[in-house]
Amino acid sequence: MATLSELEEDLKNSLKAKNAVATSTLRLLISEIKNARIAKGEDLTDEEITSVVQKSAKQHKESIEAFEKANRDELVKQEKAELEVIKKYLPEQITGQEIEKIVDEVISQTGVSTIADMGKIMGGVMGKLKGQADGNLVSEIVKTKLSG
Repeated sequence: MATLSELEEDLKNSLKAKNAVATSTLRLLISEIKNARIAKGEDLTDEEITSVVQKSAKQHKESIEAFEKANRDELVKQEKAELEVIKKYLPEQITGQEIEKIVDEVISQTGVSTIADMGKIMGGVMGKLKGQADGNLVSEIVKTKLSG
């Protein structure tokens, strides 16, 4: 889990190493965290900082998809490089098999068996994962389990 001091220290190191991609990405990330802190009116918890980092990673993934559709290869390359920097500060991601186990647990706990109740399953699963898996992947697994 990333802390603000860790990000600031890594920013100093990237400046010394003249790593332009890491420097600009870390500056943006630190700025987003500080903006979130100002909006909240007090210091952020480690979970809230992680949430800001996850939101930034999600935005980069969406940008990559949009730029790929528009055949903007240079922007895709830049976004991917920035995403790699951000990934260092995300929680360890779990495998598809581990996600399936958690989905099965939540389905058995809730007794849900139809796709219409997918929201109940997603809420339970995402609460247990706490950012350790991509929501789209979890959604696909839940859909497969409920339709199969």
